[in-house]
Amino acid sequence: MGEQPIFSARAHVFQIDPATKRNWLPASKHAVTVSFFYDANRSVYRIISVGGTKAIINSTITPNMTFTKTSQKFGQWADSRANTVYGLGFATEQQLQQFSDQFKEVKEAARLAREKSQEKFELTNPALNIAAPQLSQDLSEDRHSPPLLTVNGPEDKLFRSKSADMEQLTSEKERIKKMLSEGSICEINLEAELFTLQDSNAKLVAALHEANTGVEEWKKQLAEYQEETGRLRDQVAELEAQSGRPGPSESETRDELTQTLEELEALLKAKDEEIHNLQSKNSDIPDLEKEREEAVQRLQDLETRNAELEQRVEKAEQTLASSLEERDRAESEVQRVIDVLDVKIYDLNDLRQSLAKLIDK
Repeated sequence: MGEQPIFSARAHVFQIDPATKRNWLPASKHAVTVSFFYDANRSVYRIISVGGTKAIINSTITPNMTFTKTSQKFGQWADSRANTVYGLGFATEQQLQQFSDQFKEVKEAARLAREKSQEKFELTNPALNIAAPQLSQDLSEDRHSPPLLTVNGPEDKLFRSKSADMEQLTSEKERIKKMLSEGSICEINLEAELFTLQDSNAKLVAALHEANTGVEEWKKQLAEYQEETGRLRDQVAELEAQSGRPGPSESETRDELTQTLEELEALLKAKDEEIHNLQSKNSDIPDLEKEREEAVQRLQDLETRNAELEQRVEKAEQTLASSLEERDRAESEVQRVIDVLDVKIYDLNDLRQSLAKLIDK
């Protein structure tokens, strides 16, 4: 079973400058994921962060480590194995507190894991377990005494090895304390805050640029809508002019048809009377038949003309209805465009107010 992540947070990663031991060097350009991992095979806890394809933090947590909060959003810890000091800048104070609490829990878990592994080692090595009290006493004495200069046997070698390890650990702690004391905490905090402010400033500049671009697009769209509105208004005016153009109205056409029909009826009546009179007088039948045929032909011509006039009336009615419908559609389109323009103008005013607030901030 491999390493498993147990906690993750986003933060800006820094490392102490190895040359000056005073200044922070950013290890990441942006906030990256910093995670706690647990290796069940080795009972080891580690803090790991990867930037791109490079591991910028690979720190094994030991019971001797301490995570220190140096400001509201910045914390640090020293790693003697990596011979460096790591710093983390968080976006909020709450994220820093969560990371600090997790660090304490993992540190305690590392301490318990070490004690458990030591107990297991002592149980599997009874001889060392028997001599443990004497070794502990000798080791405590070695902390306050110089290293042994003579070697008289295996026990002297074991004592000297343990004493050398303790001295090395003590000197490493002193070196780390000196390195931390040499650094100006105030300067470190200011640099971390400056980095955070620079990042925030870059975000604000990007947001302002995006807002300006949006305003230009809105202006362009508004000009297009205004142009479209003018064009539609011209079309409406043209349609109204066409619909108001003088021409034969429906009533005039009907009056003309009625008058024509009355004339035809009067003519037919007169011809019928004439034919009747001629028949009664037994006049020349062929002549009367000829006149009758001519009258019938004239009647057919008048009926044809009547049909043409009716078609003209019907076509005029269709044209008028189409013109009215097109005018209604144009008026609806104009109203829709006006409504859209009102919405866009409202959005533009809202965007201007947001920009003003953003600039005031």
